[in-house]
Amino acid sequence: MNEELIRKVIAEVMAEVMAGEKRAAPRTELSAPAAAVKITELEKATKGVNPKEVVLAITPGFGVHFQGTIIDVPHGEVIRQIMAGVEEEGLTCRVIRVYHTADVAFMSHYAARLSGSGIGIGVLCRGTAIIHQRDLAPLNNLELFPQSPLLDAEVFRAIGRNAAKYAKGEQPIPVATRNDPMARPRFQGLAALLHNKEMRYLDRKRPPMEVKVEFTR
Repeated sequence: MNEELIRKVIAEVMAEVMAGEKRAAPRTELSAPAAAVKITELEKATKGVNPKEVVLAITPGFGVHFQGTIIDVPHGEVIRQIMAGVEEEGLTCRVIRVYHTADVAFMSHYAARLSGSGIGIGVLCRGTAIIHQRDLAPLNNLELFPQSPLLDAEVFRAIGRNAAKYAKGEQPIPVATRNDPMARPRFQGLAALLHNKEMRYLDRKRPPMEVKVEFTR
């Protein structure tokens, strides 16, 4: 079986699975339409001094070679919701693109180290996310969201809110996510393919870059 055939089989299976899920339990949608996003690199990312900022780290392919998560939440919407959640708590969100790793634990920890508040968020193209704190070990974290098929727009907004609360020194209730023991077996093959594709765009010699995020609608 070559990769093209595997992709075709997985695509057909996923289409059936997603159709079944939509019939059984429609996803909660926020009132605003999905955001289209333009991401422009500015300069090498540096350590911030603003104690009221949270840094969000994205991968090289985020919003460029990939446009949505494993369940097709648009990447523009992911960023918009996280930023909105942070801003609801009175803080700002700075976005960086990390080139040297696609490990969400190390991405989010790097973001936390650059953050003026010491709090960072990392998000992979497929949607896996972590809230991290700079004083913790990379493989430790504040909140982990490993089941990307269960993360929708409302969850990403809640992730932004909680990250901001941690930045303010609060101890928020962890973000509630749905529990589906079948999510892993259903999406594991597709997740592996997406991970392999995401790894292709890494450049371990390139430093993390500050980016400007613009929403076009």
